[in-house]
Amino acid sequence: MKNALKLLPAALVLLTFATPAFAQDGGKGDIAMAAGLAIGVAAAGGALGQGKAAAAALDGIARNPQASGKLFTPMIIGLALIESLVIYALVIAFQLVGKV
Repeated sequence: MKNALKLLPAALVLLTFATPAFAQDGGKGDIAMAAGLAIGVAAAGGALGQGKAAAAALDGIARNPQASGKLFTPMIIGLALIESLVIYALVIAFQLVGKV
């Protein structure tokens, strides 16, 4: 993780200098980059959210095994709602790529 944080400024500088390369295609490269960035951020955020939700539910079940039935259904509904946001981002990314 520390190495990735050290590489982040260099990656941002490289992306800044790479944008003129997309100038010849009429902005289509920017749309493709936006689609990739959108699905990447959505997938990363969804994965973090689902991990935290599952960890909290399993922690509650570990503390009180009798409540597993009451915790399981809300956990599944919450995971489905988180995943639906990622699917919406995928649909938007497909629509953006369709404009290229």
